[in-house]
Amino acid sequence: MTLQEYDYARESPSKLAASCLLLALTMKNLGGWTPTLEYYSGYSAQDLHPLVKRLNFLLTYQPHDKLNAVRSKYSHRVFFEVAKVTPMDMLKLEEALTGC
Repeated sequence: MTLQEYDYARESPSKLAASCLLLALTMKNLGGWTPTLEYYSGYSAQDLHPLVKRLNFLLTYQPHDKLNAVRSKYSHRVFFEVAKVTPMDMLKLEEALTGC
């Protein structure tokens, strides 16, 4: 989704990937940002919080009228239908991130 948005072009690819991972872990309730993830990524959870919130906002308010190829592709069973995953409520995300 971020490939279609110019606002994310200025973000470091490693920080974007780490933020996506933290959002996925939080959405699936698989735990938080561990010391091992911090060590290997080079980012603390606090460094990632603003970008994680922006990513969740992107998922919540994505335009459904254009650029459907990516959404269609990742709605398929082969890709575990990740495009159909419901974004987190912003308040719940904020609570989960403060616990990281």
